[in-house]
Amino acid sequence: MVGAGFAGLYALHKLRAQGLSVRVLEAAPEVGGTWYYNRYPGARCDVESVDYCYSFSDELQQEWNWTEKYATQAEILRYLKWVADKLDLRRDIVFNTRVVSAVLDESRLRWTVTTGAGEVLTARFCVMATGALSAALTPDFPGFAEFTGEIYHTAHWPHDPVDFTGKQVAVIGTGSSGIQSIPIIAEQAAHLYVFQRTANFSVPAGNTPLSTAELDEIKANYAERRRLSWRSGGGSPHITAPRPTLEFDPQERRAAFEKRWQLGGVLYSKTFPDQMTDLAANEEARKFYEEKVRAVIEDPALADLLIPTDHPIGTKRICTDSNYFQTFNRPNVSLVSVRATPIESVDATGINTTEAHYDLDAIVLATGFDAMTGALTQIDIIGRDGKTLRDDWAHGPRTYLGLGIDGFPNLFVISGPGAPAVLANMVLHAEAHVNWIADAIAYLDDNGYAAMEPTHDAVDRWGAELARRADESLFTKAESWYMGANVPGKPRVFMLFIGGFAAYNDICADVATAGYKGFVLLKGPAASGRQTAETGCDAE
Repeated sequence: MVGAGFAGLYALHKLRAQGLSVRVLEAAPEVGGTWYYNRYPGARCDVESVDYCYSFSDELQQEWNWTEKYATQAEILRYLKWVADKLDLRRDIVFNTRVVSAVLDESRLRWTVTTGAGEVLTARFCVMATGALSAALTPDFPGFAEFTGEIYHTAHWPHDPVDFTGKQVAVIGTGSSGIQSIPIIAEQAAHLYVFQRTANFSVPAGNTPLSTAELDEIKANYAERRRLSWRSGGGSPHITAPRPTLEFDPQERRAAFEKRWQLGGVLYSKTFPDQMTDLAANEEARKFYEEKVRAVIEDPALADLLIPTDHPIGTKRICTDSNYFQTFNRPNVSLVSVRATPIESVDATGINTTEAHYDLDAIVLATGFDAMTGALTQIDIIGRDGKTLRDDWAHGPRTYLGLGIDGFPNLFVISGPGAPAVLANMVLHAEAHVNWIADAIAYLDDNGYAAMEPTHDAVDRWGAELARRADESLFTKAESWYMGANVPGKPRVFMLFIGGFAAYNDICADVATAGYKGFVLLKGPAASGRQTAETGCDAE
């Protein structure tokens, strides 16, 4: 197992309880995954805390008390440490250990895993719980190494507090980490320059403390809350309106948008069921959004730059903020449009655009991730016939259900490309994948099989299904990291299943019920010993 975040911790618990010997390899010195590394100012989850936690144990649900509607990074990390201790998981986790390769021994159907320290392990199954947002991107500006000030990346923030008091600071990037950190940095810095290439939609979190009474009510009704979440489109209990957007009169639409606005965050994109498929419906959501944002920005020209015009709302993940747009009303905050005046270079004293030089004491990189695939392609994963995963995905990721890859038997991916992944509550998503993998391993053992892998045809069919669904939506109208558009040279392929969390889980369940249709089940280590289950792809 690679990774000790939400997915890796639950997989360790689940598979160990199934009687399997499990070793988790984690590059960090502590559990937490993305919530260990992303400790930048303002780091906070955009899924409500009472939903962004494990559902498999009611004891865990009842015992832990979240303090806020949207939990901070620090609180989520405390939670994960608590779970690791409570379930006695640390004894099977090796920290400070980065996996550099995983190589299939075809003759034995075993994986050989090598770490950066040269340790070699062998295993029948290799589970990649490496996370969708864990391979940080650093821009390669000419002269960057010459800068003599402080440089920070939001994905690798220092453990000790950073004080920007009295400093000239630049934040490069206005995605989620930039939008969350900018208001806090602005409160300290003598002057903050925000370098924006692309404006992003962001909805206020409306974050509040959770009272004892609220927690008691949630805990008393957790079973129903979780039932709704598992049967929802995104893994939370909030349900979209029952009819398409334009079937409501203008007053009803405004009331529905206002209710979602008050809920806060990313769920605004799911106010109505057709918001992400019908451009006219999407435009109603965008108009309401623009009205809200313009109301809090004093300079209309500045609002023009901060409100996106290049993609329908929701086709990039809507960010969740606290006073982001209001921050640009401060006299010590300047917005620099990288679209209009690109960054040409960095020198010892600051940043040079095509129009000006900015003297700086510190640069903060909020420049995102090589999402979905980066953490996997950084590892030398070598399957049948010496084929590397990196080469196999050269034109975009190929998976079956987001769980398996043809040519890589007994290699499982959790919440990776081909699944709903970041379009759903990642904690419940991890549970769903781990449960499916655990059941698949039990099926193999109960029926005398050594291994399983998807057929080439099943992978191709699933890829076509992903593309069909994406093309029927508005998602492909945005140059988003969902499509790899933020990484120079990365293939532009929509990497997610957009049919909804519940529908996806139903598909995975149907595949399992049909004897793992679309997978080849192997009776023994020799290639000639393959036994094939039904092939094909249920993708209805």
